[in-house]
Amino acid sequence: MAHSSTVVGLLFTAALASCGGQTPRAESSSRASAWPHAIAKYTGFSAPESVVYDAEADRYLVSNVNGAPSAEDNNGFVSVLSPDGRVTDLKWIEGGKNGIKLDAPKGLAIAEGVLYVADIGVVRQFDAKNGAYKGEIAVPGSTFLSDVSSDAEGNVYVTDAGPPRGTFDAVGTEAVYIIERGRPKLFAKGSALGRPTSVLWTEGGVVVVPFGSNEVYRLDGDGVKKDVTKIPAGGLAGVVQLGDWLFVTSWQASSVFRGKLGGRFEVALADQKSPADLGYDSRRARLLVPHFTEDSVDVFELR
Repeated sequence: MAHSSTVVGLLFTAALASCGGQTPRAESSSRASAWPHAIAKYTGFSAPESVVYDAEADRYLVSNVNGAPSAEDNNGFVSVLSPDGRVTDLKWIEGGKNGIKLDAPKGLAIAEGVLYVADIGVVRQFDAKNGAYKGEIAVPGSTFLSDVSSDAEGNVYVTDAGPPRGTFDAVGTEAVYIIERGRPKLFAKGSALGRPTSVLWTEGGVVVVPFGSNEVYRLDGDGVKKDVTKIPAGGLAGVVQLGDWLFVTSWQASSVFRGKLGGRFEVALADQKSPADLGYDSRRARLLVPHFTEDSVDVFELR
């Protein structure tokens, strides 16, 4: 964990620098502070980065980096949680076991019965029901694949946040790809993406939150940035959509913000240390918040 925290700390420092180095106070309105409210905490993880709600099986899946976020050490794993507060299988999918390769798993998405996992330079595929290995999709030229999101047709979008600043001297590989029929295709690329970390497909376009800036934006069908919206802090790491609202995590503010593209974002949850890639339990209206350096996942009810 020490090495992992060091690498993440370098990323956090980069985000602070890009946003002016100032950490804002987490001040929320009475409306935002009244909800959501905490109902459960899961513990015992190892650098949990992403949570996804598996609606078909009614469970939560959590990716665990378990080491440095860029290390090809084959010891990452995916946990299974039950909505009633139990960790039912800590290492449901485990690197180095049963012929599985899994280094530093981050973003998770389920599409057409397949669990997609972003893992440094490849997107790994597993059977969403039993965790069986189903192959991998290499993304040539990528260095730090961070998140995945599927659209209504089963295509998968994946972000490359680029090599962590302070760790590599190489030119950043910031990009967003789309995987169609098992083949990756460049969708958007360049430093203007701000080290894109989390991605969310919506009917209005692909929403991106970057760790390297405090801008939330949408990519149109041509991969062009639209609806660029500044929020009070940077170090952005996760996003989910609830109706018209976006919930976005910020390491810089140790908060979860709520708002709309083109509008104002305000603090919905303060005092959230190292909040990573959010999940949403649509059956129970719950926000699922993994805490990377705290090895925990918190659950908040939204109604």
